[in-house]
Amino acid sequence: QVQLVESGGGLVQAGGSLRLSCAASGRTASSFVMGWFRQAPGKEREFVATIGLTDGRTSYVDSVKGRFTISRDSARNTVYLQMNGLKPEDTAVYYCAASQKSWAYFTNSASAYDYWGQGTQVTVSS
Repeated sequence: QVQLVESGGGLVQAGGSLRLSCAASGRTASSFVMGWFRQAPGKEREFVATIGLTDGRTSYVDSVKGRFTISRDSARNTVYLQMNGLKPEDTAVYYCAASQKSWAYFTNSASAYDYWGQGTQVTVSS
């Protein structure tokens, strides 16, 4: 089992920045890929970014490219999502996820991920 705990959400004005953190514990060595997803009210959960834990390669949804950066600190078993230039449409609950499937990097599907955090709210005011 892998436990994931997100932090860093909050209320920010448009154009502002936030950094989300996802601390992993448990059988972290069994995970190959970690990602961030988000879900706005009334909408489906949406892929945001992913990172390979062995090679550090990253992938993003088009709407956040150039504004968000996913990174990892292997010593701390923590993954970050630096969010700059926030827009009201970025408002959502953000979830951290871990996958034991190496191919999860090549799909944006939430079904490829095995473990999820509880989520952290990000609200961007206009």
